[in-house]
Amino acid sequence: MTTVLLVHSVPLWRASLASLLGAGQGIDVTTAERCAIRPALAGTGPGPDVLLTDLDCPDALDVLEEVRSLAEPHGKGCPLAVLTRSDRPRGLRRAYEAGARGYIDKYRPVDDLSEVMHKLADGGRHIDESLAFSLLQVADMPLSPRELSVLSLAEGGETVSGIAGRLHLTPGTVRNYLAAAIRKSGARNRVDAIRRAKEAGWI
Repeated sequence: MTTVLLVHSVPLWRASLASLLGAGQGIDVTTAERCAIRPALAGTGPGPDVLLTDLDCPDALDVLEEVRSLAEPHGKGCPLAVLTRSDRPRGLRRAYEAGARGYIDKYRPVDDLSEVMHKLADGGRHIDESLAFSLLQVADMPLSPRELSVLSLAEGGETVSGIAGRLHLTPGTVRNYLAAAIRKSGARNRVDAIRRAKEAGWI
């Protein structure tokens, strides 16, 4: 039996996905919102075999950050699978940084979804062919997750102090991240870095 923790903040989609997964042979599905990830992965009891989330979910990036932090040294990892689309480079990049082992195209046939869950639980990897090229592109993106977060907030009009408050950083640290993003993207300044990142689909 493969246990799957399905994390999604939209109740209707969560219930629909759980019903679909639960119909697969040998799949036991538990559904939860983001707040349940840490207790499930960092608790003393057995955790799920696979954690599945949808990159179109409103808090998907927070889910990925939570999984990434728990997978760091002394944490308790869990195979991560994401439902996504090829036109979501930012989400793919974050999933890649979080160590996702399964990349499932939301427009694929669903008849072997349980097989993908079993494969991941057994230590394997899965990348739908339709996502492979996009994943290769984002894997080569030079910006770190934190640099990308800072640049994304700057693109939204946040000031340095505003970004610092949002990310619980000092203004000096934010400026350092912005400078690194400008340098790594080969841009002339912050505006040019934002333009290049948008053209590349990073933000």
